[in-house]
Amino acid sequence: MKTFHHIQSVREALKQARLEGKTVGFVPTMGNLHDAHIALVRQAQSLADVVIVSVFVNRLQFGLNEDWDKYPRTIEADSQKLAAVNCDFLFYPDEKEMYPNGMDAQTRVIVPSMADVLCGASRPGHFEGVTTVVSKLFNIVQPDIAVFGIKDYQQLAIIRRMVEDLCIPVDIVAGDIVREADGLAMSSRNSFITPQERPNANQLHRSLSWLREQILAGERNYPALETAAKARIKEAGFRPDYVSICNSKTLTPAASDDLNITLLGAMYTEGARLIDNLSLNLAGE
Repeated sequence: MKTFHHIQSVREALKQARLEGKTVGFVPTMGNLHDAHIALVRQAQSLADVVIVSVFVNRLQFGLNEDWDKYPRTIEADSQKLAAVNCDFLFYPDEKEMYPNGMDAQTRVIVPSMADVLCGASRPGHFEGVTTVVSKLFNIVQPDIAVFGIKDYQQLAIIRRMVEDLCIPVDIVAGDIVREADGLAMSSRNSFITPQERPNANQLHRSLSWLREQILAGERNYPALETAAKARIKEAGFRPDYVSICNSKTLTPAASDDLNITLLGAMYTEGARLIDNLSLNLAGE
């Protein structure tokens, strides 16, 4: 595996791959890689000839009171994990390389219709930081396909909308959620869960699974279901951020006759904010 720190060098390497007729798959990450990230890499390998992974902890998507400073930086371990699965390229730039004119002067990319709801309501400016850095990475790498985990469902939907609106020639592929044995979705932030909380940290997944059961049984009072699911999270000792039943494409509140819906939720543990989702197709019920 070759590691690049500069935009020009990674562009030259990818240019050579394209001259050889190879397709390029891309997995953007913030590092601290775990099995779910590696699953995305393997998925990209199944779809493209050459795979590049980026590791960049993007300060632009962290709020003032969020955990940018303590976000785990594990580049040596990350490199070893990527090399072990025969990843071709690692792009590991520093902040000056990504934001040469400084973040305050950085041109921003905004998807206005989806960025201020759900996680965006709790993390103002977060998705503006995501879409800005992802658009920069797409311009640097110019991949044929890019793989994003579906655990960050809102992020996935926003990036798909950005690609559509800006006519970016990249195919966005969704990678399935990878879960621990008890259903907890794998996340870099799971390391912030205390040992005392961990046995019940799957409560968000359990609450969304309960919601799915109610909907499949025919219940369509979505606001009441959302309230009940949040109560379940509270009873387990955690603080719910939101539980929302949404149209899968637009992320607007689902109507009773919507056939493709996604159940999204976020909750706070003592040291972590966890997110999860489940999608349903009601056409065949």
